[in-house]
Amino acid sequence: MLRNHGFIVAAVLRRFIGCLCVVVASTLVSTAQDEELAGDWSLQLASKTPAWLSIKKVDGETVVRMRLHVGSDGPHKNVKESDGRLTFTLGQNKKATSTKTVDVGMKDGKLDGMIVTTTKDGTSEGEMFTGKKIPPLPTTPPDLSKVRFGHPVALFNGKDMTGWRPHESDKVNGWSVKGGLLVNTTPKTDFSATGAFANLRTEDVFEDFWLHIEFLIEENRNSGVYLRGMYEAQVVDRDSRMQGIQGVGAIFGAIAPSKNAGKTGGLWQTYDLTLVDRHVTVVLNGEKVIDNQPVPGPTGGAVFTDPYAPGPIHLQGDHTNVAYRDIYLAPVIGN
Repeated sequence: MLRNHGFIVAAVLRRFIGCLCVVVASTLVSTAQDEELAGDWSLQLASKTPAWLSIKKVDGETVVRMRLHVGSDGPHKNVKESDGRLTFTLGQNKKATSTKTVDVGMKDGKLDGMIVTTTKDGTSEGEMFTGKKIPPLPTTPPDLSKVRFGHPVALFNGKDMTGWRPHESDKVNGWSVKGGLLVNTTPKTDFSATGAFANLRTEDVFEDFWLHIEFLIEENRNSGVYLRGMYEAQVVDRDSRMQGIQGVGAIFGAIAPSKNAGKTGGLWQTYDLTLVDRHVTVVLNGEKVIDNQPVPGPTGGAVFTDPYAPGPIHLQGDHTNVAYRDIYLAPVIGN
């Protein structure tokens, strides 16, 4: 009996140890998947919609941010975790006519995701996406005193649209050259995010640089200058209802200016914008209002989402009337 009891105990122990090994192995795999998934991602959607995703652990909780071109990036709520995958619903404005549910995880070492759009009548449509991992932001800002810039080149010749083209070929082109100015003309007078008119971009793409650009915006009008198609320097008048992190001198929704150095509507204003190693310096009308600050991710309306790929200078044209002049760029050639 004792001998049989010993056999039974040994068998139970073997089964227990086997189950424990499976649990430990499963936990290790899940933990590895979580670590692989965590971080920032430049997304590639079948529809070509610019998109960005950020997954982080904060005090043991999973915090998810995601933006599809425009609108809020979250953090999105109702995040559920299962078998190394996350599901959540994108937060949208009250006028949205559908809900978007996201399922994302790792598959064969690659990001694997699906966005399911469900309309109010219950119709659903899925769109697959993958992504490129974005390295973390540098822990220290670049030493701008050691950065070498090339000779400034004119991006606008004051005569025609050479070097520029509409970003959206299927939208109305409101851009033209009038009196030596690069002008956008639309009937739009509100601040809503999208419209029937096209944005404008340079044919050329750039890495890090210093950019000088002058703009004229009337009262209660709105535009923006996107650095590398990713980070928007806000273009409004100093008394706009958009202030602070959404006001003139701001990297829109990401970095607030230290002060409102803007001018009243209808007066020419000047931006000197420096982008080096995902850090931005903003000089507005001769006053430094953002000093070498990191930009955590693409801002709303970004058309490029990979900070390690060159991108265009992109001017917002789907909002209101605006005029630009004296556009010069000096590329970083060493540091």
